[in-house]
Parts: sequence; C-alpha cells; structure tokens
Amino acid sequence: MNFDLTSLCWLLIGLLQGLILIIIAPLMAGISRQIKARMQSRRGPGILQEYRDIIKLFTRQDVAPKNAGFIFRVMPFIVIGSMLSLATILPIITVGSPLGSIADLIAIIYIFAIFRFFFSLSGLDSGSPFAGIGASRELMLGILVEPILMLALIVVAIIAGTTNVTQINLFFIEQWGGQAPTAAILALAACAFAVFIEMGKIPFDYAEAEQELQEGPLTEYSGVSLALVKMGLSLKQIVIVSLFLAIFFPSPDVNIFFLLGLFLIKLFVVFVIACLIENSLCRGRFLLTSRVTWTGFGVSVLAYVFYLVSL
Repeated sequence: MNFDLTSLCWLLIGLLQGLILIIIAPLMAGISRQIKARMQSRRGPGILQEYRDIIKLFTRQDVAPKNAGFIFRVMPFIVIGSMLSLATILPIITVGSPLGSIADLIAIIYIFAIFRFFFSLSGLDSGSPFAGIGASRELMLGILVEPILMLALIVVAIIAGTTNVTQINLFFIEQWGGQAPTAAILALAACAFAVFIEMGKIPFDYAEAEQELQEGPLTEYSGVSLALVKMGLSLKQIVIVSLFLAIFFPSPDVNIFFLLGLFLIKLFVVFVIACLIENSLCRGRFLLTSRVTWTGFGVSVLAYVFYLVSL
C-alpha cells in the first residue's frame, strides 16, 4: 500500500510539472517576441499575446482540406501529447525524474523524433503542395540537428554510465563531468547548439512566419487544431530547454517550491540568451544551413574523442 501511495504521489508531481510547463509555454514565447521587438526598436505584441491567440483559435471553426487524411487530423493531438509526456518525466521541480523508471534518454530522443515525424507527415497528408515543401524542409532540418543532439547526449550518458535521466541528474550534482570534464563541456556546447536550433531561432527557423516555408505544415490548419499545434510548438521549446538544464545544470536537493523558482529563473535566462544571440544574427539561405550544423556535429564528435582519452 505504501508503494502504491508513493507511486501515486510521484505521478501527481509529474502531472503537475506538465501542467506548469504547458501554462508557461505561451508566456515564454511572448517574452521572446517582446525581447526581439525591443531589440529591433519595435513595440511588438504584448507578452500575453500568445494566450490571446490560442484562446481566439479555440473559438474558431476547425476546417480541414477535402483530401486530408488520418495523419493530418491526429497530428495536433500527437504533438501536444508527446511534449506533455516529456514534461512529466523530466527532473524540473524534483531532484531526479518524478517517473524515474521511464525517464530514459533513448526514449526521450525517440519521442522527439515522433514529434518531428508526424509534424512533417501532416504537411504531406494535407494534400497541399506548399505544406509539402514545408514538410520536406522540416525533415531536412531534423536530419541536420538530431545527430548533434543524439551524440552529445550519448557522450553524457557514457560519462555518467547510464541513460537514465534521474541517475545522470544525480551524477552531475555530485561530480559534474566525472572523469572527463572537458568532454562534458564540449557535449554541453554541442547540446546547446542543437537546443538553439530546436527552439526555432534565426537563421535556422523563423517561428513567427506561418506564411513562409518554415511552418508550411501548418498552412492548412485552423481553429482548435491550430491552437493545439501552436501550444505543442511552444511547449517543445520549453521541454528541450528543460532537458538541457536538467542534464547540464541540475538543481540541488531542496524543497519543490525552491526548485520551481530556480527552474523558472534558469529558463528565463536561457530564453533571454537565445534571443540575444538570435537578434545578433541575420537570416541566411536554408540551403547553407548544413555548413553551419557541421560545426555542431564536429563539436559533439570532439566531445566523444575527449572522453576516449579521459579529458
């Protein structure tokens, strides 16, 4: 009975985490847009504009193309569901994952892959040529960035001796980097590079331009479906940053409220830094993206090499 009660408590904590992240996701997106506007000498939308947009979309009619198939209709639920599942298992308001037995780096990577797969496939399934072009662009970006993220996380897992997020979290709290601190620093740099891309920042993406090829898969969505997808995309940014913070910047073992406050501060700092970097760069041709991402992949490979020589 004790075991069942304890498991229920941890499950509730995980669900609370997911609820907190989905509530603050539009807020962080709004803060990012406001910082960008101020740096460009514009007034810009308010930080609560994302909430207003989502609420408005929930009141609109949900219309689908005539030729849309099953994938197109279920994608919004898969997108929001996959990110919510990750939000419940990451160590955010606890030291170690609330659902430690299923918090595995390999499973997390697969869930991110499911997100991108269905997001891209829905563009093709809509029957719209424009959405199909956007879908192919999203798949190409995934091919470029996912190896960087995977190799960086694998290096971290090898250093910690486990792929379990809870064990990695505890390992980095006790001895950051273990016997290969230089390899851990390089893995941190490569992972930060991948996180920046996954957040949809210039020059790799421009998440506010729904009419451009970046979000071509969303062209045919409207109403509730579009609201769910927008929530899922905002939540993805929070989740990928949370994963980065949980692994490389773990919090000490204190009470839940302190950990929540510390997490919000770290989250805000990461978003501000990402905005500052984004607004110091110019938009480039997407076909040249691979030349930049090779740098990130090279850093992740170098992290593995440094681990092999125990540096």
